[in-house]
Amino acid sequence: MDYSLLFATFERGHRERNWPRQRLLHECLRAAIRTGQLAPGMRLAATRVLAQELGVARNTVLYAYEQLASEGFVLAGRSGTVVAGSAGVAVSSPASTVQIGLSRRATHLRGVAGQDGSASVVFPADVMGAFAPGVPALDEFPLTQWRRMLDRAWRAVSPRQLNYGDPAGEPQLRVAIAEHLRAARGVVCDAGQVFITDGTQSSLEVCLRAFADQGDTLWIEHPGYGGALAAGRAAGLEVVGIPVDADGMAPSDNDWIAAPPRLVYTTPSHQYPTGSVLSPARRLALLERARASGALILEDDYDSEFRHGGPPLAAMQGLVNDAPVVYLGTFSKTMFPALRIAFIVVPAALATAFGQMQAQCAVRGRAAEQLALAEFLRSGLFARHVRRMRRLYRQRRDALSEALLRHACDGASVYGGAAGMHLALRFDDPACDDIALSRRAAQAGIVALALGAHATGERPGWSGFLLGYSQVPAENMDGLVRQLGALIYC
Repeated sequence: MDYSLLFATFERGHRERNWPRQRLLHECLRAAIRTGQLAPGMRLAATRVLAQELGVARNTVLYAYEQLASEGFVLAGRSGTVVAGSAGVAVSSPASTVQIGLSRRATHLRGVAGQDGSASVVFPADVMGAFAPGVPALDEFPLTQWRRMLDRAWRAVSPRQLNYGDPAGEPQLRVAIAEHLRAARGVVCDAGQVFITDGTQSSLEVCLRAFADQGDTLWIEHPGYGGALAAGRAAGLEVVGIPVDADGMAPSDNDWIAAPPRLVYTTPSHQYPTGSVLSPARRLALLERARASGALILEDDYDSEFRHGGPPLAAMQGLVNDAPVVYLGTFSKTMFPALRIAFIVVPAALATAFGQMQAQCAVRGRAAEQLALAEFLRSGLFARHVRRMRRLYRQRRDALSEALLRHACDGASVYGGAAGMHLALRFDDPACDDIALSRRAAQAGIVALALGAHATGERPGWSGFLLGYSQVPAENMDGLVRQLGALIYC
């Protein structure tokens, strides 16, 4: 057995991991045993011999052999170290191989297909640049102050807070969020109604589990947020896409009769992905019809802080007394996605029961981050940062809007400029294959998500692009949009 070749090959394939040599050797030998390169019953080289052959310390080899022995891969005895008889991976014959794959439910969650039946473009979660949506201007975040608050929070953490923690979240943060929402969003709540989660998707999944049974009907916007579609299907709900127009979600009388909902998911302050704002008349009508039919509204207020024409609109949750609304918020857009802190505000009458359910299944911990965020909110730093970002995003929105008018609005219209961090470019021709165009843009290094890939219902949807501008400097917009326009109209 040429151990030096085996080790060199393994080392090249795992160089980016920066493992110490003793672990590298252990992983190399274990992989060789599992794949059968070192067969059961084969005697390994003596530790001195192998150390000399590989040019490593004998202790490095001793460590690797001891680890393999403790894991049952090798047996050590007077005659040397031998590969254990059961250590290799058995290979079944083709006739007996069991095919393992996704469940039917998971397969049903996969991406929307293009008009030719092929899968839509999927971008990695950490994609940045023009025109990736939903990612704030991370280089503008006050990281130095945040580090100081984290440091103070860690110094203040007690031994008790190193345990799993309160399933509802740290009390200081729940109080700070309630205070912020009452002042900034018109939400009517106290800290006992606030529950901390690790993201809006988690909030959605918790709410669907808490407030709906399998087979119940969930309304979502069409086009709409794919995460809501996936969560609804995963929960076994009947998902119905309700069309969106320039005034937001527009359910008809027939929708309420033919498919009465148990839950209604909506993004009223800045609809995702079209950017439309749910009009006051429709907000009140939706609240009235939901109350009358015994439905709950899930109000996702994901980027409402960034309103560009006047102050942020008040949340639906606070428009009427005892509104049938569960309010969802996140700090991923106002601060940074890696923070992984979001929240749910449930109606007061449901808070106790919801809290009991959360106690059984909530993700717990991360006390220091929650305490730091509480300080960030109460110190005024959060509000100051949001004001700065609102000004910056308004400049970037204006630059993108002007560039689209110059280079990409021949046969298209711009939507969604009143708020948020993205615009929608809607093609006049609904038959235009925006998914194919999105692929073409991706090949040129531009992220232009297809509105067609956000379809959630049977009825005709929108065709066009979802264009995030929060990461893109204003001075770069014209050149990027000129490039995008050339791709669309070539």
